[in-house]
Amino acid sequence: MLVDIVEARPVGAYVLQIRFADGVEGKVDLDRILLWKGLFGVLRDPVRFAEVRVDPELGTIVWPNGADIDPDVLYAAGTGRPVPLPERVAPR
Repeated sequence: MLVDIVEARPVGAYVLQIRFADGVEGKVDLDRILLWKGLFGVLRDPVRFAEVRVDPELGTIVWPNGADIDPDVLYAAGTGRPVPLPERVAPR
């Protein structure tokens, strides 16, 4: 699927308002993702979380520490639509 993110801004504790290239908008709560350690754990600091930006080349959100999240995952979370999985191809 891959719909690029064109805008993202913090609107609450670990919540982003995201707009996608197809015009769809939604709020995404990243609280559970930020429970992870490493790159995401640092983002539990609200000041660091607010440093989010859109990388137009990647089409997704990124932070200065190198963390990013797949736009398909964010689209599914923001719209309530499941991420489509590729069709299984029978082995030859």
